[in-house]
Amino acid sequence: NDRPNILLIMTDQQRGDALGIEGHPVLQTPNLDVLASSGVRFGRAYSTCPVCIPARRSLMTGQTPATHGMVGYQADAEWHPPATLPGVLRDAGYETAIVGRCMHTYPFRKRFGFDHMTISGGPNDDYRHWLDQRAPEGANGPRGAGIHVSSWVARPWHMDEHLHYTNWTIKQALRFFQTRDPSCPFFLVVSLIAPHPPFNPPAFYFDRYLRQPVHEPVIGDWAEPPPDGGKGVSIESHHVNLTGEALRSCRAGYYGLINHLDDMISLLFKGTAGGCDHRSLANTVVAFTSDHGEMLGDHYMFRKQRAFEGSARIPLLLRAFPEVKLDIEPGHVADQPVCLEDIMPTLLDIAGVDTPSSVEGRSLVPLLRGGGAQPKWRSYLHGECIPFEHYLTDGKEKYIWNPSDGRELLFDLATDPTELHDLSGDEPRIAPWRKRLIDELRDRPEGFTDGHQLIAGRPRSPLLPHA
Repeated sequence: NDRPNILLIMTDQQRGDALGIEGHPVLQTPNLDVLASSGVRFGRAYSTCPVCIPARRSLMTGQTPATHGMVGYQADAEWHPPATLPGVLRDAGYETAIVGRCMHTYPFRKRFGFDHMTISGGPNDDYRHWLDQRAPEGANGPRGAGIHVSSWVARPWHMDEHLHYTNWTIKQALRFFQTRDPSCPFFLVVSLIAPHPPFNPPAFYFDRYLRQPVHEPVIGDWAEPPPDGGKGVSIESHHVNLTGEALRSCRAGYYGLINHLDDMISLLFKGTAGGCDHRSLANTVVAFTSDHGEMLGDHYMFRKQRAFEGSARIPLLLRAFPEVKLDIEPGHVADQPVCLEDIMPTLLDIAGVDTPSSVEGRSLVPLLRGGGAQPKWRSYLHGECIPFEHYLTDGKEKYIWNPSDGRELLFDLATDPTELHDLSGDEPRIAPWRKRLIDELRDRPEGFTDGHQLIAGRPRSPLLPHA
């Protein structure tokens, strides 16, 4: 078949800077680094609603949160998208499959265009069924060590490494390569739960990062610590002050999960006794991304949903194996603002499949080479997430507005990539950004603006009325 295969690898809650090739001081991701150096890395990729369900809806449909209607976390919400990435590829003759973490679609087993689903994260969980047949007595499942799924508390995985969720996911991907239909191209989503909490990597990886120097959080001159230094704060809190052993173990768990998944991903590329070999990825395009990031203690914050770089910026890599006729400059780093909505039109473009009119994202194919005249691109991205901030960024600056209290922040990402210094007092500089957000929110049902100013304190819901 002259159409390329497509492999989309997606992690959960991985920061954009959580790659060795980004210059991370301790984290090792050698396989993802090779993927980046042999393909293209998008250094300003963002999640426009940095929490799991709306982010994945944007990836699946190429639509902004305001269009598909989910602008915050809302579980068990029915969804009837006009077109999905797997659905369009299936209709074009692709065999479509997902293994690992579900896409948080509802109902849980609704396929949305996937021919095959071996998934976890809902009722009748394939991983839990597999694990229950193999786990030692008393293990009490993947959360049997008592660590909460939204907590900064960390400890090593409490069972044999081969039973870890990441290992199972990669095993299911290898099985797909063995059993797929060779007469048509494939679209496979390998969806990993790591590095989403619980922070429980296998002991080897946890110990590796406990031995490393503590990578301290960045704290902006605008950031406010939690009351009483964070003592007694819930382990699920967004507002934390991680220090000492709590910080060390939290980061060891997070980095350990990423290092572990990086090692496991190598099995997809380098061949294993399980049956995957280089021929499995012949004529294949590989994309790698995450749904959102993790604040990890930066600016006294933990978890996701925030407009700041740790939460909103994500990794995005694209590589084509030699048989694919795609003009990529290996090692190129694109600095245009891109987002999850761009993945669907990009992969459809590469597959030679028409993009549905419902898609709002843009194909990234024109950005795959550096040098020379660059294509005209979007001026900025708009992101939001109930109950927190709206943001705008062009990749060089970022404007943030909190619709609860009206607070504004402005950062120069070119000189201050970790958002240490708030420039919102510079009115000539912030005023154009404020006007852009007013224009962006002009027709929103919440009443965020009267067309002249932003209005804080308006009632909000994770689901817009049309959703």
